[in-house]
Amino acid sequence: MSSIHFIGGEKGGVGKSVMSRLLAQYYIDRETPFIAFDADASHGAMLKYYADYSDPVDISSFESIDRIVEKTLETGKSAIVDLAAQATKPLDQWLDESGVLDLANEAGLELTFWHVMDDGSDSLMLLERLLQTHGNRLAYVLVRNHGRGKDFSHFDNSELMTEAEVLGAKVIDLPGLHAPTMRKIDHIGASFWAAANNRDSSLGPTLGMLERQRVKIWLNRTYEQLNSIG
Repeated sequence: MSSIHFIGGEKGGVGKSVMSRLLAQYYIDRETPFIAFDADASHGAMLKYYADYSDPVDISSFESIDRIVEKTLETGKSAIVDLAAQATKPLDQWLDESGVLDLANEAGLELTFWHVMDDGSDSLMLLERLLQTHGNRLAYVLVRNHGRGKDFSHFDNSELMTEAEVLGAKVIDLPGLHAPTMRKIDHIGASFWAAANNRDSSLGPTLGMLERQRVKIWLNRTYEQLNSIG
């Protein structure tokens, strides 16, 4: 079954693009074909780090978003969509006015929304709005990003988490990577594979030995979480 993974969270700075890049690297490392779309015109992380797999998409244009569904069905591959902040309103309008959910059911296309969270109250409010809007019409993956928060007990003990689980939502933890190491990866413009494995400085800037080791451990721990939800 083809699938589209919308990586969101609505607010900026919660780690949407990091999650998108990780999912792309996960597919690459498992030799699983995929396509990607980058909806962030200001940063374009997928276009920067995984350009061979990625196309730009304008969430404000129905015709542009249409290409996500069309190309996914045409290729039969899974698609990763890295959403920008404040993409929910135009995306919801497109889903509603274009009958995307009905079309997806007919075509055997699975739509999954990944809600990437920090430990702030805004992430919970935005999740509540997401679940109220779409209910059981979408699949959900809720990502507790420990690189953007340490205490998720408010979410863990909330009625909202119970509601999400009733709707079939899967919950994973995204481990935090040592902040200076992550900044260096972004500074040198490396994919996560290159950050973990490239030792040849003639091919471009590299991380130090223990920095590469930290990235490998972080990737393995993240992949364990992804494996846990299939």
